[in-house]
Amino acid sequence: MIILLDTSTPVCKLSFFDGETQIDEQWQADRELANGLLKYLDTTLRTHHFTWKDITGIGVFEGPGSFTGLRIGLTVMNTLADTEHIPIVGKQNETWQKEAIDSLLAGQDDKIVMPFYGSEAHITAPRK
Repeated sequence: MIILLDTSTPVCKLSFFDGETQIDEQWQADRELANGLLKYLDTTLRTHHFTWKDITGIGVFEGPGSFTGLRIGLTVMNTLADTEHIPIVGKQNETWQKEAIDSLLAGQDDKIVMPFYGSEAHITAPRK
């Protein structure tokens, strides 16, 4: 089963693709992404009767989008891919899910996906 994740907005989008069917889920993560992403992944896997071992490929939306959301989502998925030896690919446009699935089915593995922000980071000056 291929897992697809997009954390570029306050709504975390998660999909599972088993070769025939795609199941789409979403979670209004807002500022709870860092604290809740792994629990959300685990709960959603279990809800659909999957386990972590069922994951054969990971597709991620690499941006553009939320600076923090992309960093959190990509860090979690890169870590999962590396520790479990699961291929991972990142894509950027509106058809990213289809492109990620096609790339994974063709045997592509980016090994690590870096975020694409679309512009320089906007860093505010400290208030003090």
